[in-house]
Amino acid sequence: MGVLLPVLFAFVAAFSNALATVLQRRAALSVPQTKGFRPGLVVDLLRRPVWLAGMLAVVVAGAGQAAALATGPLSLVQPLFVLELPLALLLASLMVRRGLPRVLWAAVAAVVAGLGLALAAAAPDGGDAYVSVARWVPALAVAAAATLLLTGAGLKRPEGKARAGCLGAATAVCYALTAALMKDAMNALDTDGVAGFLTAWETYAFAVAGVCAVLLLEHAMQGGPLVASQPALTLGDATVSLLLGMALYGERVRTGWWFLPQLLGVALIVVGVLTLARRGVDLRTGR
Repeated sequence: MGVLLPVLFAFVAAFSNALATVLQRRAALSVPQTKGFRPGLVVDLLRRPVWLAGMLAVVVAGAGQAAALATGPLSLVQPLFVLELPLALLLASLMVRRGLPRVLWAAVAAVVAGLGLALAAAAPDGGDAYVSVARWVPALAVAAAATLLLTGAGLKRPEGKARAGCLGAATAVCYALTAALMKDAMNALDTDGVAGFLTAWETYAFAVAGVCAVLLLEHAMQGGPLVASQPALTLGDATVSLLLGMALYGERVRTGWWFLPQLLGVALIVVGVLTLARRGVDLRTGR
């Protein structure tokens, strides 16, 4: 089907997610801090219009992501969400009316260039339209176990980098799993129509995984600085999605000497993401 449509839809989704991140972080910082896992946090956030606006952006992002996954492979679509961090930083700088220093513009350029290089070299392609239950069971078990372990490890630590990093990584696993399930649900919609979509277990599974991801994200944002939570979320989502794409859908990436430009692209992304997270705009102080 080509890459233009999935890339376009993924960019719309990434922009909407970036806007949602900025709005949700500002809302999360306006409610009382919590030391444990508190589902009531969402109740507090519902009273904040800025959080509701963020959730509307999440809905738009979900629609864009669904369209991207319906037209392209998981291993192409999800890595594009690495763009969320530079987009979120740019939106945050506009919100607090502060320009970005040159080092951050260089970091943005590194992320964009690295992502383009890595995806061009990997050329994700192929994949099965249908994923058997035999493939789903171990994938779900591993993802659930990883999420629980990371969440438990994060909640045992005080507010800081370790807590935020663990919760950010747990969120990444949930986001990647949500995308994998969503892709299967969209395949059901394509083959069996609305009835098939509404009766597919993957539809309800990705809804549950998505809710868990949102709840974990709010706690990750409260748990510590962006320098810990955002790289874990951004890089973790792309990595886990790539693995799920290959394990579940049989998607392929180019190997051999192509691995070298892929590695260079990933290195640029990592350096750029870490720089953006470490030197980015603080939504509380504007610095």
